[in-house]
Amino acid sequence: MTTTGVDPAQELAVFLRARRERLDPGDFGLPSRRQARRTPGLRREEVAELAGVSTDYIVRLEQARGLRPSAAVVESLARALRLAPAERAYLFDLAQQRPRTADKPATTPAPQLAELVAELSPLPAMLLNHRYDILAWNTEMTRLLVDFEALPPSQRNAMWLCLRHPKIREYYVDRERVVREGIAHLRAAWAVHPDDRALSGLIADFLAHDEEFARLWAERDVQVNARGRKVLRRPDAGEIALNFEVLMPLEDPDQRLLLYRAADEQSRATLNRLVSTQPSH
Repeated sequence: MTTTGVDPAQELAVFLRARRERLDPGDFGLPSRRQARRTPGLRREEVAELAGVSTDYIVRLEQARGLRPSAAVVESLARALRLAPAERAYLFDLAQQRPRTADKPATTPAPQLAELVAELSPLPAMLLNHRYDILAWNTEMTRLLVDFEALPPSQRNAMWLCLRHPKIREYYVDRERVVREGIAHLRAAWAVHPDDRALSGLIADFLAHDEEFARLWAERDVQVNARGRKVLRRPDAGEIALNFEVLMPLEDPDQRLLLYRAADEQSRATLNRLVSTQPSH
């Protein structure tokens, strides 16, 4: 599979069908009639009734027959399908009913943000764009993860590092969850930036050459995490539990500031020791 850009109608069709099929009729007070149901989830006519549209309209949407639902219809579909907030935003993006957050994707850091990243020491910090391209970082982040300056620019991408860097891909204790959440973020970004060829090319490359990415991408999870926890296991330092925060500047909404903080005292001591040690070459 290759990806040259978002086909909103086709992706909208597949996404609606996937979300309809994951629903349990019993949760809506509908009889299961499992023997009579050829596919899992709700029937099209049941979703149509819940959303207040015709069954034919749902059929045409799921067949990608050129419809562009209004914001009101998108909202009704989101309620009917019980979409999570990130999934709801994704549906609005596919229907092209949500304002874009940036006219042009960021490829260089805003100078003030680059200065802020440096001044956040001793907290490990870095600046990313919606593609997970790493635009700026401080010394603590390089000692926690990798010397970004030594990498080719094409490899300064958090998703690429997690999937392909021989050391970093082994750092994450719960690696599949980290990869799954990263892919769910990329899918959301893919809908917001349908004309971003660099993002589409990145996704196409992962789909063509990484079986794990292709498998998780096909699940069509959509999620945007602003905070959470990751546990790293460094051969030279042991386990480090980290809480992370992702902040989005109002004046530069395409750039994201990522901060790590130790989640417990033992991790704090380990992190302090790691980031204060000069890297060996």
